Amino acid sequence: MSASVSIIVVNWNGRHHLQLCLSTLLAQTYPNFEIILVDNGSSDGSQTFVREHFPSVQLIELPENVGFAQGNNVGIRASNAAYIATVNNDTKVDPNWLTALVETAESNRNVGMCAAKLLFWDQPDVINSAGICLDRAGIAWDRLGGHPNSREPHAPIPVFGASGGAALYRRTMLDQIGLFDEDFFAYLEDVDLAWRARLAGWDCLYVDTAVIYHHHSATAIEGSPFKNKLLGRNKVWTIVKNYPWPLLLLYLPAILLYDLGSVAVALLARRDSSPLVGRLQAIPQLPTMWQKRRKIQQNRALPLKEMRALMEPITTPGQVWQRYQHLAPEQ
Repeated sequence: MSASVSIIVVNWNGRHHLQLCLSTLLAQTYPNFEIILVDNGSSDGSQTFVREHFPSVQLIELPENVGFAQGNNVGIRASNAAYIATVNNDTKVDPNWLTALVETAESNRNVGMCAAKLLFWDQPDVINSAGICLDRAGIAWDRLGGHPNSREPHAPIPVFGASGGAALYRRTMLDQIGLFDEDFFAYLEDVDLAWRARLAGWDCLYVDTAVIYHHHSATAIEGSPFKNKLLGRNKVWTIVKNYPWPLLLLYLPAILLYDLGSVAVALLARRDSSPLVGRLQAIPQLPTMWQKRRKIQQNRALPLKEMRALMEPITTPGQVWQRYQHLAPEQ
């Protein structure tokens, strides 16, 4: 019998996305899955729409917006499947997406995560994400973001982590390392989870044949103060929790230099104080994050040499800047 999968979709006022998202999920070729939609207190009629048009979808209605991280956790706790697939509501999914992910995960018991190929909805020949990359300055980004999509399929390859917008997670792994960090609310919660998984010795594979089309930042606009604030806060927490000694001491000057540089650019070039505000908001919670760090590092199974090898070398500021140019507002 095929391994069971629970597909978790977190929704907040995304009724206009749900028809295509849910219909393409229900059209999956994989035989053994359920869909759980967690609604974060929507006011646009999303709940009624799902009940009326998608009665086979398990609907969990929350009274308020608890964020992407906690919303997914609510769905995960409501299921008991062998695998958890997380999917953004602003997506349409290739019919073979889930089959490709599960077959890859089933091929190796040490694979705790599988990353799908996310393509831009309005630019299907351009990659949105092919897994998560992380460099030694603590900067995370979408692998191959902005690169042309190759239509030649290739075998699964190792990557640092999976984008939570279209990922497959092994429940055994989640039982060991924990779920998404609910303090994050949204953004970088998938990077934090990937850090914890890698430190615990789990692998991640990118599955080129698992294709999904994504309206990037349809809920929180790319470059918005809200998103930039959360990214700034959560980046600090991610590094504090996960970057192991003595690598953290070795690369701390670069971490600080690049982080302060990004804040300065935002302030001076864009007159945007939200990245600084986010980092300042991270400070009161540092004792809590340090307690989480102690548990994570105590359970670390990956040797430091291998952890360092998973992280990309530090590049020039210009090369870092170039990683994100495909997300410019005009796109």
